[in-house]
Amino acid sequence: MKEMKRDDGRKADELRPVVIKVGVIEQADGSAMVSLGKTTAIAAVYGPRSMHPKHKQVSDRAVLQTFYSMAPFSTNERVRPGPSRRSQEICKVTRQALEPAVFLEEFPKTSIDVFIDIIQADAGTRTAGINAASVALADAGIPMRDLVAAVAAGKIDEHLVLDLAGKEEDATKCDMPVAYMPRTKQVTLLQMDGDLSAEEAKQVMATAVKGCEAIYEKQKQALREKWMKGD
Repeated sequence: MKEMKRDDGRKADELRPVVIKVGVIEQADGSAMVSLGKTTAIAAVYGPRSMHPKHKQVSDRAVLQTFYSMAPFSTNERVRPGPSRRSQEICKVTRQALEPAVFLEEFPKTSIDVFIDIIQADAGTRTAGINAASVALADAGIPMRDLVAAVAAGKIDEHLVLDLAGKEEDATKCDMPVAYMPRTKQVTLLQMDGDLSAEEAKQVMATAVKGCEAIYEKQKQALREKWMKGD
């Protein structure tokens, strides 16, 4: 990966500072806060609990429901409250990224509800939300095959760049969010906005996977610290 100078001083393949806190919402069954640089997501998990209305129940598994929203004060320009096309799309891809990790068959006819709020946004909100939701599910004691870690990578000029931030999203030729389960080496989310050659796409993908593996270690460390405290 070629050397480049980024606005925040990071190397091309360097993550923003990662901060993960577990158990931040006392009333939830599980919760977590994840900050990637200036982007901060809070996730709260409720369930498994009875699915209502009952006609939405699935007889042989739980239904994972995801709810994503951005606080009105999360960006420089006030975000309009309520669902939007973008938030609905992120809800869907977040659910799809998390479902392979959860043993939904253990809890038939129930729902597991995951609420994600972005309280500060500086690019990478969907990946920050997935990271927070994964840790919150584990904090809730939901049986999981693995944690899901997520980050975006892209290309700016001739440089492959990990964990796009701020204005980098506008400058990139491609933005590729990836969610990944390192233990099973399974990609649970892969999106791409922009154009890359086949070889460049492989390289950007490999860069994102390395970033996911680094975040995964931070997720495990945060959970370990919470459990060692006995909270």
